[in-house]
Amino acid sequence: MSLSFCSFSSGSSGNCYLVRSNDTALLIDVGISGKKILEGLSATETPQEQVKGVLVTHEHIDHVKSLRIISKKLPEVETYANAGTWSQIEENVPEERRKVFITGETFAIGDIEVKPFHISHDAAEPVGFSFFSEGKQISIVTDTGYITDEIFDEMKQADLLALEANHDENMLKVGRYPWNVKQRILGNKGHLSNVAAGNCLCRLLDECCSKPRNILLAHLSRENNFPEMAYQTIKNVLEESEHYLGKQLQLNTMMKDEISMIYTV
Repeated sequence: MSLSFCSFSSGSSGNCYLVRSNDTALLIDVGISGKKILEGLSATETPQEQVKGVLVTHEHIDHVKSLRIISKKLPEVETYANAGTWSQIEENVPEERRKVFITGETFAIGDIEVKPFHISHDAAEPVGFSFFSEGKQISIVTDTGYITDEIFDEMKQADLLALEANHDENMLKVGRYPWNVKQRILGNKGHLSNVAAGNCLCRLLDECCSKPRNILLAHLSRENNFPEMAYQTIKNVLEESEHYLGKQLQLNTMMKDEISMIYTV
């Protein structure tokens, strides 16, 4: 096994993912309860002592809710964020276990190489992550208003891609959110819609179609989306461009408050 991925929860109410190699386990965001995170480690048979780091994409509460409790429950684990994100985090993490990375620079945790890259979101210094081991790549791209060329370049060779499909634009526009919140979500520093995610995948397959890929739809809104809509919308967008699901292209949806299966690349 080179790399595996599991979602402990993905959505607007809380996010936490596990990336694991043979020897190293990493938590990406801890925006759910500490109890649920520990349950996720147990369910995936991940020894707590194998967890070598918590990686933070940005400071919003649905990504950092349990930093303090995880620091207590896993006292050997170090937490990694860039300087901009650390400047906005209020949760108490012991100073000696705070690690600062530079966005755009690759670093190693155990036997996994980590590449943080810029995304477009209304946070101090938000990032996506790519993970590399034994020639395989997992990329996580959520909480971005659009796909920049930099984001596309970082994720285009991913064997497994967790990609945001946050909302259906029509549901959002007629929904109960205040207009300023709708504008924020729809803006360039908001969140990817289902159609935007589908168009991103079409570009990826048009330009880099020579490898099998597993696409996991992530960070679905509980108010303005639902799993069946996200899946079917993106499937339709792909088929309109003559890209079809099958052995070379798999599409799955990650759920909020539900541990996913373990995906191995």
